Amino acid sequence: MRNINEDTITQAVIAAMCACPNPRLLTVMTSLVQHLHSFAREVKLTEDEWMQAIQFLTDVGHITHDKRQEFILLSDTLGLSTLVTAQNNAKPQACTEATVFGPFFVEGAPDYEHGADIANGARGEPCYVSGQVRDLQGRPVANALIDVWQSDEDGKYDVQLAHASAEHEHRARGRLRSGADGRFDFRSILAVPYPIPHDGPVGRMLDALGRHPWRPAHLHFMIAAPGYQRLITHIFRNGGTYLDSDAVFGVRSTLVADWVRHEPGPAPDGTHSEMPFYTLQYDFVLNPAAESVQA
Repeated sequence: MRNINEDTITQAVIAAMCACPNPRLLTVMTSLVQHLHSFAREVKLTEDEWMQAIQFLTDVGHITHDKRQEFILLSDTLGLSTLVTAQNNAKPQACTEATVFGPFFVEGAPDYEHGADIANGARGEPCYVSGQVRDLQGRPVANALIDVWQSDEDGKYDVQLAHASAEHEHRARGRLRSGADGRFDFRSILAVPYPIPHDGPVGRMLDALGRHPWRPAHLHFMIAAPGYQRLITHIFRNGGTYLDSDAVFGVRSTLVADWVRHEPGPAPDGTHSEMPFYTLQYDFVLNPAAESVQA
């Protein structure tokens, strides 16, 4: 490895990995080194620029903690999350499309019965959500586990807020299961546009690039059932702002739906609403798992 120069460094690094016992790791790292070195050559990267990049990644690490995942924001805003999601979720056209996971999912959300209010005190206009989980043949998928989460009317998720007591931590998020007919329904709040956290290095990057940090109004879903591929997706509010300029490139036309506004009066749960409310109806179609297709 003596007398390495800019023309021989790439092959020297690849040769140094030849004893790697993991074939997939070797494939990934070989390609990564080749592309990184090609990038540096193509843009004629300066030492000062490289040190700025190292400081940027250091800052991303420093601001990341259990309630803020800056690396996911970085991946999302560079389109890498959408690319990886798309190439790993090819499905028949009739299936519900997947989109980015985002940084605000948390484990251990409370379980709810059908019709329950998952907002749990989160601020926002009332919204009643219903739908059905089906397979490609239109048959209901019973007992599917449905995770739902969203921001409040201020564009904040519960994990971004400080709470005085643990029992109030989970707001506008919850889990429920589809019924024997595949149907589900719950009450929450109206989805609104919000900016991704932009007070850190990713926000500075967007500002330097002349980009905004806003996401269109949406509701997150993760649906899992035995024999089917897990679905991670959003439903986006039709007519809202930023549908064509989502900061994380997550919008799909098939995932845009109407939130219908209603005047005060009878609500879908049989109660009387003293204020205007919204309804959203959306059905999900799951793709069979690989082993189910082969069976």
